[in-house]
Amino acid sequence: MSSTIKKVEITYNSINASNTFTNGDIVSGQVSVEAAKDCQISSFYIKFKGKADVFWTETYGQNTYSYHAKDKYFSVRQYFIRDPNSKDDQKSLIAHQSGETYSNVVPPGIHVYPFSFQLPLQNIPSTFKGADGKIVYLLEAVLSRSMKMDSKESTMINFVEKGDLNPVPGLMEPQHETMDKKMKLFTSGTVAMDVNLEKSGFFQGEGLKVKAFIKNDSSREIKPKYCIYRKHSFFARGRRRVHTKDLIKEVGRPIPPKASENVTQVIAIPQDVEPSILNCSIIKVEHRLRVSINIKDI
Repeated sequence: MSSTIKKVEITYNSINASNTFTNGDIVSGQVSVEAAKDCQISSFYIKFKGKADVFWTETYGQNTYSYHAKDKYFSVRQYFIRDPNSKDDQKSLIAHQSGETYSNVVPPGIHVYPFSFQLPLQNIPSTFKGADGKIVYLLEAVLSRSMKMDSKESTMINFVEKGDLNPVPGLMEPQHETMDKKMKLFTSGTVAMDVNLEKSGFFQGEGLKVKAFIKNDSSREIKPKYCIYRKHSFFARGRRRVHTKDLIKEVGRPIPPKASENVTQVIAIPQDVEPSILNCSIIKVEHRLRVSINIKDI
């Protein structure tokens, strides 16, 4: 900041205990400007925008390649002070409650400029930050003066998409997978597994019920193993970058040799697990279930 403009600060009003916003919510607050002496402002506005950004590099031999992609969801401005020579088509001049506009000459002291934006109602992805990309919703204030560098300040809000599983095809439909494996080495026989889910879309805090029919025709005791893992995918220039991480691991009760059983395992989904993102063209966040068989050692 310059010696004349000592501080530009953005504060917004929380609307719930988790300090999150969702589709259609109002984001309101104020921009505070502290001036050390009289100054003339050419332009002063606050911008609200949502965007996704992906970037990573890959090295092959002595060559390094960069992969970058952007996705823009919205960008709106509200002006406190507008440059009369501006050709910006997004003019939205904010007035005092008295109906008068803000003066472009600011005296010494702290001055407060209120703002209010509404988040889009349409389907946009939740806030996200990963190894090679992010989705951000940002408030940015820009104060411009003649022959001076712009004074800027920004702050991010945490946006969580409204939970609705119905618009996504297949999330409410039953899922079914089978596995048939012949044992090798010191174990003879076969193991077959038939796994069923009532649906594949779940909310935080919900129980994921896994039903399985397991046929153990081997000579060893086996145990079903369950793992929920996270998969982050980033896309740019026709390439894909993937990161996975196991989140929950559980082991079911043992099934003896030469036995067949119907088993049910309910896995509690944590309240704080990040939401899946399936509506962004360059970032995808998925949560998947892996069911496997553990064979008892000799």
